[in-house]
Amino acid sequence: MCQLLALSCAEPTDVTFSLTGFAARGGLTDHHVDGWGVAFYEDRACRVFVDEKPAYQSPVAEYLKSYPIKSRNVVAHIRKATQGAARVENCHPFMRELRGQQWVFAHNGDLRPFGEIEQSPFAPVGTTDSEAAFCFIMNRLYAHFGNQSDIDDIDAVFDVIEQATRTLNPYGIFNFVLSNGKVQFAYCSTRLSYVIRRWPFSSARLVDGDLSVDFAERGTPADRTAVIATTPLTDEAWTFCEPGDLLMFHSGVLMRRAHVPVPADVLATSKYAPSEQSAVAA
Repeated sequence: MCQLLALSCAEPTDVTFSLTGFAARGGLTDHHVDGWGVAFYEDRACRVFVDEKPAYQSPVAEYLKSYPIKSRNVVAHIRKATQGAARVENCHPFMRELRGQQWVFAHNGDLRPFGEIEQSPFAPVGTTDSEAAFCFIMNRLYAHFGNQSDIDDIDAVFDVIEQATRTLNPYGIFNFVLSNGKVQFAYCSTRLSYVIRRWPFSSARLVDGDLSVDFAERGTPADRTAVIATTPLTDEAWTFCEPGDLLMFHSGVLMRRAHVPVPADVLATSKYAPSEQSAVAA
C-alpha cells in the first residue's frame, strides 16, 4: 500500500523535517517506489510537485529539501502501484478546481470499479482507482455546491464528503487525505495516525532517519501543527485512528469527527492489525 502525509498548521510552517522522514519511505526505508508527490498551499494558490521516480532518489525531492516552502496545509503521497503504471499522470496528489478553490487528494488502498453520477464534470486523466475516487468526491461536491450553496461552510462540505465516503467504502480499502487549502479531511479505512504539536513544544526524532528537531527553539505560542500520516513519522505520542474514523482539521485543531463503518469484508482482506498498531504506539 501507499503512504500518506498531511499537515494542518495554524501559521505558515517549514515542513522539511516531516518531508525528509516521509521521502525516505519512498524506496529507502520502505518499498514504495512507483512515484511520489506533494502539494503546498500558499494562501489561495496550490503548488503541486509530482515525480514518477522513487522519492528517496528524486531530484524534485532534493530540490524541496534545499528550498523549503512554508505552508499552512500540505498533502503528500508515496506510491506503490496497484492500478495504473508508474507514470506522472498516476502520481498523487491529484488536483481539481471547484468554485475558486483548489482541491488536492491522495489515497492509500485499492478500489474495485464503481459507477459515476450523471452529468459529471470531473473525470480522471490517468488510470488509477484513486483519481477516479477523487473525481467521484468532486462530482458530489459539485452537485451540492456547484450553484448556490456556500462551499465555505466547512461543516456542509464535511457532510458531503462523509456521504461520498459511505458510497465508496464497499469497493475496497479507502484511506485518504483531502484538502481545499483551508481544512484537511482524513479518512481511516485500515490505517492512519496523527499527532498535534502545540505550545509548549518538545523535541522529536524521525523514525526513518537520524534527524531530530527541538520545536521549542523555533515555535511560538501561536504555532500549532497537526501531522497526519499512514504510520508515525517520529518518536512522539501519536494517536492511532480506528477504521471508520473521518476527521476534519483546521489550523492544527481537530474540529470534527464522524464514524463511517468499514465493511467487514474489506477489513478481512486487508493487512490491518490492531495489535501491530499498538506495538508501534508503545
